[in-house]
Amino acid sequence: MLAAQATFNFQFLHNTALRGASNFQLSTDFLPMQIMRSLWNDSARNCALEERLLKERSDDTLLLYINSPSVVVGRHQTIAAEVDEQFCAERHIPVVRRISGGGAVYHDEGNINYAFIVNTGGALALDRDFTAPMVAALRAFGLDAVAGSRKEIRCGGYKISGTASHVSGSRQLFHGTLLHNANLQWLERALKGNPALRKKGIPSIPDKVANIAPLLPAHETTEQFLRRIADFLRREFQMAEPLP
Repeated sequence: MLAAQATFNFQFLHNTALRGASNFQLSTDFLPMQIMRSLWNDSARNCALEERLLKERSDDTLLLYINSPSVVVGRHQTIAAEVDEQFCAERHIPVVRRISGGGAVYHDEGNINYAFIVNTGGALALDRDFTAPMVAALRAFGLDAVAGSRKEIRCGGYKISGTASHVSGSRQLFHGTLLHNANLQWLERALKGNPALRKKGIPSIPDKVANIAPLLPAHETTEQFLRRIADFLRREFQMAEPLP
């Protein structure tokens, strides 16, 4: 498995008990949540890191990272049905399969990835609103962000964040994308497969997507915006000061 090959390569940003949102709770023993920033920009390695944190650790973690251009497909998807493999090959865009279900997503340096990896505490994964902290941050930045019926995050009628989840024993993973300033032309082309080849694979659900960078007053890089999200979570949920 990829996870067994991964060596930890991340930075601890903050440590908190995440007390700020009434509809968001951690495991019943209320272990402090760590926020990590992966130093990798490789989709395969970051998928492996998520899996290792899920299966080999017992602490509650929010992992943040940014990948170079890549496509990540759901566990039960048929790649040819969801991905334009020729387009990806010509542009050296790797295709990686993750452990969670759901649809195919495109990553690049304009997209932020977040992953909540926590103990279940006896509660079902789907009973928890892991979109709440991200929605709170986006709304604090002036965006009219709302969680949708499929646990996606929307703004102005457009999808800005898709999510998926996976449960392993007493641990659960809930992860998502956040389109800040992604190449939407490449996104559309890369995710245009041949549905006739799907067979029994799970289809991706088409949706209108948009970047949030044009909606924000501040001109900043995606990395700077990632840091601003982390800083908001620290303040709102009484996190410790970030590392220099």
